[in-house]
Amino acid sequence: MSERPEVLRVALALAAAGVPVLPLRAGKVPFGNCRTCAGSPPRCGGRPNMKTPGPCDCPMPCHAWAAATTDPHTLTSPVWAPVWRQAVAVAYHPGGAGLTVVDLDNAAAVAWARETLPATRTVPTTRGEHWLYRGAMASSNAVRPGVDIKSAMQYARWLGPGTGHMAVLPAVVRDLLVKEDTTTGRGQVVSSLPSRTLWDRSVATGCRHTERYVRTGLERGLALVRARTESGAGSQAFGVARFLAAQHTACPGPCGLAAIGEEIVTAAVSVGVPEMYARRAVANGLQMAVERAA
Repeated sequence: MSERPEVLRVALALAAAGVPVLPLRAGKVPFGNCRTCAGSPPRCGGRPNMKTPGPCDCPMPCHAWAAATTDPHTLTSPVWAPVWRQAVAVAYHPGGAGLTVVDLDNAAAVAWARETLPATRTVPTTRGEHWLYRGAMASSNAVRPGVDIKSAMQYARWLGPGTGHMAVLPAVVRDLLVKEDTTTGRGQVVSSLPSRTLWDRSVATGCRHTERYVRTGLERGLALVRARTESGAGSQAFGVARFLAAQHTACPGPCGLAAIGEEIVTAAVSVGVPEMYARRAVANGLQMAVERAA
């Protein structure tokens, strides 16, 4: 490409700084999957796109946020060239860059943030502001009126570097997601679960996997459990616990499986599974994976 579109110039600059990027088409949404990746299940093998685990060998920018990359060879490859010519904006994967974006969608949400959250780097948006913090977490929409959390398994539109010093992700932002996850379903009784234990590298000093790999798999599993709002969440929690534990059977350990289990229990309780049942299902799932590996 002798003349690179401006959006590609921006993307390459961000990628050089370690920020995974992807193109956005008209409507400021990701490009659709190619024919190979569009099937169910996708013939490509699937990226970590919340539906199908495993790597994707497709050279196209498919699977939305999962296509984000810092590889300049991929970004400037011939198969991406037509996409950049159609692109109207650049998006980035905050979690992949170790960031969390608090997306404030209106003036009321901005006012709330100024009263509640630690000052940090801010980026003006069409209707509100993006507040950027150092540190990644799970993503979720509508954690409160006009407020979304964009980090892991999400993309955010690049609107410029913003102003101000970027602060470390505070507990008050993480707590927004905890409160949402522990909201019970219609007619359910709030569980007496203590504060949610989050998996991180500090409890997995012997794990052979990267933190990004573990958190991506865990968030996919939690999403599956939370999707069971009508029935089957307990069985889904068992399956998720068994699958995730099986990924660590070759690790020297410790891998923080207890913390992973606590997150699965919390997700199950959030959709109405009795706490005792959720704990038993998760414990059985974790144990079965260990026994099968023995």
